[in-house]
Amino acid sequence: MLRYECHKATEDQKLDTGSCAKIVTRNKNLGIEEYRFLLRTMVSSGIGEQTYCPKNVIEGREESATHVDAVSEMDGIIFHTLDKLFAKTGVSPSEIDIIVSSVSLFSPAPSLTARVINRYKMREGIKAFNLSGMGCSASVVAVDLVKQLFKTYKNSLAIVVSTESMGPNWYSGKDKSMMLSNILFRTGGCSMLLTNNRALKHKALLELTCSVRTHIGSNDEAYSSCIQVEDDLGHKGFRLTRDLPKAGAKALTMNLRVLLPKVLPLSELLRYKISYYRNKIMKRPTPKAAGPGLDLRSGIDHFCVHPGGRAIIDEVGKSLALNDYDLEPARMALYRFGNTSSGGLWYVLGYMEAKKRLKKGDKILMISLGAGFKCNNCVWKVMKDLEDTNVWQDCIDQYPPKALDNPFSEKFDWINDESMNFARVEDLLPQIQLLP
Repeated sequence: MLRYECHKATEDQKLDTGSCAKIVTRNKNLGIEEYRFLLRTMVSSGIGEQTYCPKNVIEGREESATHVDAVSEMDGIIFHTLDKLFAKTGVSPSEIDIIVSSVSLFSPAPSLTARVINRYKMREGIKAFNLSGMGCSASVVAVDLVKQLFKTYKNSLAIVVSTESMGPNWYSGKDKSMMLSNILFRTGGCSMLLTNNRALKHKALLELTCSVRTHIGSNDEAYSSCIQVEDDLGHKGFRLTRDLPKAGAKALTMNLRVLLPKVLPLSELLRYKISYYRNKIMKRPTPKAAGPGLDLRSGIDHFCVHPGGRAIIDEVGKSLALNDYDLEPARMALYRFGNTSSGGLWYVLGYMEAKKRLKKGDKILMISLGAGFKCNNCVWKVMKDLEDTNVWQDCIDQYPPKALDNPFSEKFDWINDESMNFARVEDLLPQIQLLP
């Protein structure tokens, strides 16, 4: 990887508590229980009030997004990141051999890659691929696709664009399992420049050492745990079920069984095997997850966990026996930018770089989970000391805060008062609307 560029939206797209309150009260389908659920979930989400959402939602048009809104949202993210990528690397768009876009919920014609090719007047022989429906793990899928293509196309340059279409996919119903997506997902994305030209190795930031993709879509519960559907009233949205943590844990375990032997030293694998069989012979309980049994740090220095939500980050951390230092980048990315779907991993990586954690020779494990259900992980080797503050430039010195106070907790905590059990919607709305 020669460079990556994350997107930071404009200030008029920032979603503070006041903006959230206005959006919540606009949904006339909600009753008192739905309001309470929404506000309680916002309080416990792990998301701050510096995140961004699509312009049509800010403008109050979440229920009537147009095709123009969808295209404009994608153009703003993709072109912004690519402009910076080309400017900072000095690579001309005409030099690009391969382009891959990963956007799950928007697949126009002409395609998104065609829009990029037209915008930058790329050459006729470019190989273009559009990935859709891959969910939050799409970025690693795209990188893996480029890795496979590089086996055929030598000395090539490839662009990967990862983002998500949020504007046309805002849920306006009252199904609690579908309302979660409005709370967690935010505007963001990333563009990356990759190459297999060894002559450019001295310019590389990272080198991909291995990638493993796991798909458990044959399991009905896993397949349905994260799915785009319509509710009973015909409102389209994304349903996140209670089977999601179970599906994530299963997919992650299966993936790591394949990946870890590729990256951990033989001595650690032998130690684990000996310990495992000793415990089995002596009928001792064995560790339930790879983390407690294997010393992951014998082959991994940093853990880039998908910032899908506080519960996801905590569960991955628990499974792999990670500490607060390991999980800090994911938690801070979630707090500052929210869940930006397939682009989220790169905000986490950007945090590590801005904090000057990444030193030459370090190994980074990227962990991504997505609809399907899939777990796609990869390992990067740091090629030089990295310290670009990138998208975190204006705020990195403020992170991590001494106390991760949730601004929504301060302003919405009254929702947990027992007196609210007897409140009506008419009693609730004025309190929400008074927020600044």
